[in-house]
Amino acid sequence: MDLETTCWGCGLRLLLPISSAVFKCGWCGAISNHNHHRRQESACFSRWRSLRDRCFVSIVLLFMFFIICSGFWAIYPVIFYISFFCGVFHSMVTALLSLCTIIFFCLAAFRSPGAPASILWGSHLVVGKGGLENYTFCVYCEKPKAPRAHHCRTCKMCVLDMDHHCPFIGNCVGAANHRHFVAFLTSVIVSCTYINLMAIYAGLRLWPPLEASEVIKQIFIALLSSALLLSARGLLLLYLFIASTSVAFGISVLLWQQLYFIYKGKTYINNLSSRDDVDHEGGCQNLVRFFSCPHLISRFFVRSNNVKSREMTVSKLL
Repeated sequence: MDLETTCWGCGLRLLLPISSAVFKCGWCGAISNHNHHRRQESACFSRWRSLRDRCFVSIVLLFMFFIICSGFWAIYPVIFYISFFCGVFHSMVTALLSLCTIIFFCLAAFRSPGAPASILWGSHLVVGKGGLENYTFCVYCEKPKAPRAHHCRTCKMCVLDMDHHCPFIGNCVGAANHRHFVAFLTSVIVSCTYINLMAIYAGLRLWPPLEASEVIKQIFIALLSSALLLSARGLLLLYLFIASTSVAFGISVLLWQQLYFIYKGKTYINNLSSRDDVDHEGGCQNLVRFFSCPHLISRFFVRSNNVKSREMTVSKLL
């Protein structure tokens, strides 16, 4: 028994088996899913997620400014005491790293993650053959959703190449800000490494001398007793070292995950929803394409990839 239905993309009437819940239009290529319904959620829950994101963004910004200001107060008197030229040089490095981190954070947090381009739909008179190939209908936005787009109920929009929604930037990571998000992670790791090195260098000059002992227990007690003699600047240096080490470790894991998915040609959401039989084209060309490297480098990776594929084909034939 057939069921008469209408394609949402081009408006043409279709005859389908009554058991068919998902179908693809033969004219425009749009995919319909009658089992997908809009999930109702309370306005209170939506406002809570928005408030949560704003709180996280405020905390991250305050933490970055605290690290920058406290680090400058604790470290640079020691650096300028050593040499004026050394102090000016390290001040320029600190200003550059701080500026890059804040700029990349703002671009990732306050820039649109990438909304799909608007497209004509609803009538076969305006939709050409294959004009909505593999498009689905977003029941939240009530408009076509591109094949590589996902709807974020926190941002209340469809995001192209959506990787995930990050509450620490209060925004989705998508096609328009994914590169800025990766640059922000890289800048944080470099900045934390620099803070660690400078904190260790300044701490060695501020830490009171330890009384040497042959017993490990006495050394540990001497270390604690010398820590009690530290000034506020010394305690702040100790906090900066611990905090920057913890942040650098966590961000390094996240950056490694991001680069791995980019290399594989996937996003975090696609990795969760894709099946094992789906073959994603991975390789260094994905990294080159993501970071928009020069054309000659891109051609080199594409050419090497083609050579490898030809060699694999010849080996299979032999």
